[in-house]
Amino acid sequence: MAGPFYQKLTEQFQRIYHLQHLQSIVSWDQATTMPSGGNQARSNALSELAVTIHQTYNQNGLTEWFERAEDESLDMSEHQSLREMRRRWQLATMLPTELVKAKSLAGSQCEYAWRDQRHHNDWTGFAKNFKEVVTLSREEAKIRSSITGMLPYDTLIDFYEPEMTQQRLDQVFGPMQQWLPELIQTVQAKQQDWQILPYGHNGHYGHYGDDAQKAVGLKIMDYFGFDFNHGRLDVSTHPFCGGVPEDVRITTRYESEDFSRSLMGIIHETGHARYEQNLPQQWRGLPVGEARSMGIHESQSLFFEMQLGRHQAVLQTILPWVQQHLESDLNITQFHRHYLQVKPGYIRVDADEVTYPAHIMLRYQIERDLISGVIEVDDIPELWDELMKKYLHISTKDNYRDGCMQDIHWTDGSFGYFPSYTLGAMYAAQFYAAMTQQFPTIAAELEQGNIQPITEWLRTHIWQQGCLHTTDKLVSAATGEILNPEYFHQHLRQRYLNDN
Repeated sequence: MAGPFYQKLTEQFQRIYHLQHLQSIVSWDQATTMPSGGNQARSNALSELAVTIHQTYNQNGLTEWFERAEDESLDMSEHQSLREMRRRWQLATMLPTELVKAKSLAGSQCEYAWRDQRHHNDWTGFAKNFKEVVTLSREEAKIRSSITGMLPYDTLIDFYEPEMTQQRLDQVFGPMQQWLPELIQTVQAKQQDWQILPYGHNGHYGHYGDDAQKAVGLKIMDYFGFDFNHGRLDVSTHPFCGGVPEDVRITTRYESEDFSRSLMGIIHETGHARYEQNLPQQWRGLPVGEARSMGIHESQSLFFEMQLGRHQAVLQTILPWVQQHLESDLNITQFHRHYLQVKPGYIRVDADEVTYPAHIMLRYQIERDLISGVIEVDDIPELWDELMKKYLHISTKDNYRDGCMQDIHWTDGSFGYFPSYTLGAMYAAQFYAAMTQQFPTIAAELEQGNIQPITEWLRTHIWQQGCLHTTDKLVSAATGEILNPEYFHQHLRQRYLNDN
């Protein structure tokens, strides 16, 4: 049995978990069903809750508890749990309460105003709020850097992706900057004779009601194993997965003339949800029982969306539901090609699998330089346009809505988050390569509509591991090596140059 000081720590962190439960659900409500007039009061309430959580981390005596717990008789998993509690505590206690409160309030206000400002292409109005978010984020990075000795931007990356640094990201993304532009052009040339018909009746756009799209989405969620006793599907401006493992909330958005985006968005968020719903029950309420990192979290959503959702056999399973509920006359070739078509566009969340990493490299470069003070907020629109032309050969000049204002992430100061998307795609490709090597019959199982062997592999190697291991150890144990970006490169070449 664990000693008294380890026990005190677990009780304290379970208390924090309960507060974060409330924070998650209230934030979900703010993004989905809250009336607009409640935003100021809700922002104030969330700010107060953030301070309460921060104060709970800073309770007197925790320093001694950690020191004494280290000397107690703990088994290996308890040592791993103590390590994660210490890491979470150190991350939380680096910042003064005043900064935590100011950052929460500025983020809530910026995010809520962004919803309307983006619609009106109002960069000037957005920039006013955003400058305050950036100022506070820089202050946060500076404080964390002074304590850890890490580069300021590295301290923000570390918050989402432990062990990852700017230097390592440059090493991972560097080769991709070389081969990706050429791959995009090569795939586009290969697809130039494709006839991509619009979704709809007899090749014409239809009007797809929200209820019909939701019906298809719910069937897809069920097919992928979503537990509806511990979660639900709703609508928001920006699709996300929130809540807690006991009550996972995923959202999507519906477009009346194109059901493809909400469909694949639901698959993506279901990947996040399956991870959350299958985290180790015995460690529920403690940091060691949570998802390993945002990169690993994105690997699960992108695995569902890319490795599975764009697989022809999976689309063949889904197609009858589309035909039934949406009265679409799509055949499997048209359906498959819709999701494989490579076409540079403005919007990250609508990007195809091949051009998506370009959107991430662009954001990574901008936020890295923004936090480091190399550029300022007013420089972002011009730099965004420059990088869009460099990577995707399209311009966003004066189009802030579809350019630098399109994402929600920066509104609350979530700098360091964006790299996790492409890291996730790389992890997903590596996981799929490993499981197909271990189980060569996976392709045949998918042809039969059976995804059980895949989800069992993920449950065993990823979901049930929580934070028991560092990211490198988790990936190495599952695949035999740490992150190797070449698997992602080969996955794209196989699917887009050799597979169709």
